[in-house]
Formats: sequence, structure tokens, C-alpha cells
Amino acid sequence: MTSKEREELLAQLKRRFEQHMNRHPGQAWTDVLARLKAAPATAIESLARMEATGGEPDVIGQASDSGQIAFCDCAAESPTGRRSLCYDDEALNARKENKPQGSAVQMAADMGVELLTEEQYRALQQLGEFDLKTSSWVATPAAIRSKGGALFCDRRYGQVFTYHNGVQSYYAARGFRALLRV
Repeated sequence: MTSKEREELLAQLKRRFEQHMNRHPGQAWTDVLARLKAAPATAIESLARMEATGGEPDVIGQASDSGQIAFCDCAAESPTGRRSLCYDDEALNARKENKPQGSAVQMAADMGVELLTEEQYRALQQLGEFDLKTSSWVATPAAIRSKGGALFCDRRYGQVFTYHNGVQSYYAARGFRALLRV
């Protein structure tokens, strides 16, 4: 990432931060910027990947114990550059035909981010209305995954819903939302 690309990304993050103060009340951009500048380069690269795939990352909180700042995808719909993915690589490898381009779990790992948990997804929905037309894979507990299932969430009828699907399934309107702690 060039220094110009880095500065453009930081400017975009600042604009979004200032436009959506309701997502991070009481936080100041100067504190976020200081944290980002002190972070390893991989954190900025992860944010750049979140941005490039349509996630529109924004600050959604800060851990009181560690001071880590949480960035999350805040695009209205599941990020366009992360759709049509099955849940994980085991599911991808098990598909015999019509394989998707990849898996949500592996793409998140490659990006250096985490899939949201169901609890984090529900907390995000308190900051706005997301996934009104799409859905997003969420981190699935091992007990469900071991039986061939995976969880996804969306918002319909003013409610947040959690559903299940086979891990091998994929849909054009299903992607995943990422979380990055810096």
C-alpha cells in the first residue's frame, strides 16, 4: 500500500466516522487516528480490504480494558465483494460441482479480520438497519458446524433474524460482515 493510498483510506475513514457519530458516541477521531498510526501495517491493510470489498468500515466501539478500537462493516447491505461464498473451506472442498469462488471463513482470514458472531451482529443492528435485502454469514458454534450447518443473519420486518443453512450453500445475496480490532 502506497503512502498516498494509506492517506486516502484514512481520509475516507475520517469522513465516515464524522458522518455517523451515533455509531461511536464519545469517541474522538484523533484517538482513533493515533491508534491506527501505532498499529501494525497489517491493520491498515485489513481496513483497506474491508473498504475495497464494499464493507464501508467504521468505528463501532472501544474496549474499556485494552483500549482496542473495533471497526465493523457498516455498508447498508452485505459487502458486494464478499458474496456468493459458502461458509468455510471444508464446505467448499466438499462441493463436487457449481463451486463458489471461495468461503467466508477463508476470505476473512486472508483479509486479517473476523466474521461477526451472532451477538456482535445483533449489536451492530442497534447502530442502524443493515441487511434489509441481503444476509450475512456469522461465526458458527462448533456444535452446529460439526453437524454440517452454519448460521447467517439478516433484518426483515423490523427484526433481526438468525437462520441456518448447510455450510456448502451460497447465494448471490449472502456475504459476510467483518470485525477488526485495532
